[in-house]
Amino acid sequence: MQNAMCMTMTLTLLAAGSLTPAQAREDKPLPPRPTVADVVKGAPASDWRALDPDNTLYLQTAAGRVVIELAPGFAPMHVANIKALAREHYFDGLAVIRSQDNYVVQWGDADEKNPKPVKTAKSALAAEFTIPVKNDKGFTRLAERDVYAAQVGHSNGFPVARDPKAGVAWMAHCYGVVGVGRDSDAGSGSGTSLYAVNGHAPRHLDRNITMVGRVVSGMPLLSTLPRGTGPLGFYEKPEQATPILAVSIAADVPEAERSKLEVMRTDSASFQAVINAQRNRGGPWTKYAPGHVELCNVTIPVREQK
Repeated sequence: MQNAMCMTMTLTLLAAGSLTPAQAREDKPLPPRPTVADVVKGAPASDWRALDPDNTLYLQTAAGRVVIELAPGFAPMHVANIKALAREHYFDGLAVIRSQDNYVVQWGDADEKNPKPVKTAKSALAAEFTIPVKNDKGFTRLAERDVYAAQVGHSNGFPVARDPKAGVAWMAHCYGVVGVGRDSDAGSGSGTSLYAVNGHAPRHLDRNITMVGRVVSGMPLLSTLPRGTGPLGFYEKPEQATPILAVSIAADVPEAERSKLEVMRTDSASFQAVINAQRNRGGPWTKYAPGHVELCNVTIPVREQK
């Protein structure tokens, strides 16, 4: 009972920000520092949300399913087009065509000379690199300073950066975030080629690519693929590519076959406790807690629905 009370006290202090990094590193007289697992275990049901089936994408390979939460609030035209591509079965039979070490893994059509035609979807769209700050609903700012933006934080489950002076916001290139491949022309992408960040966050790409979502489950199926031997990690032989069996919208899949996942609400007290647990890492292994955390090092917890 005493340990439980100490844990509750520490979670409250961390979430409120009243526990300083120096205090969090002291073993006495403060209670033990909680881990992210401790926070997740104690998070109430109200601090979790189910994925929206109409904005959840399933990428199916022979090894399993990759679940992507789409972000229409940041790229409405591209998300709508990706959903149209999925519903016309554009991706079915294509492949993961690129795996660049510590950078990105990309899927789409490897045949640039004779590309697969689109039917109902569009083959090119105007870039959606940023949105007006006023449209960035649910933003919760991270206290830490950032090299690439005046403000960073999270909005509805996505890592976000903002420039208040310019009045714009954008999704940051963190691990697992999904972007739209394009050529030199900013408006040359449409969602027919997509990639997920599989290494250290390439934040220099921010505001240069339309970001459309985040992998919430199945990222190891992409990050552990053999690295491509061609330039930029592209596969040089067809047999090296990983075939895509199907890409579908969760809403179009029978309910019994959907992935039952919940994401921790990034506007919740539990998520603030998660952030602080990463600033002031607990557990018996940690001997030094830095007292700081980078945007892309913040874990956004996902769990199976109870």
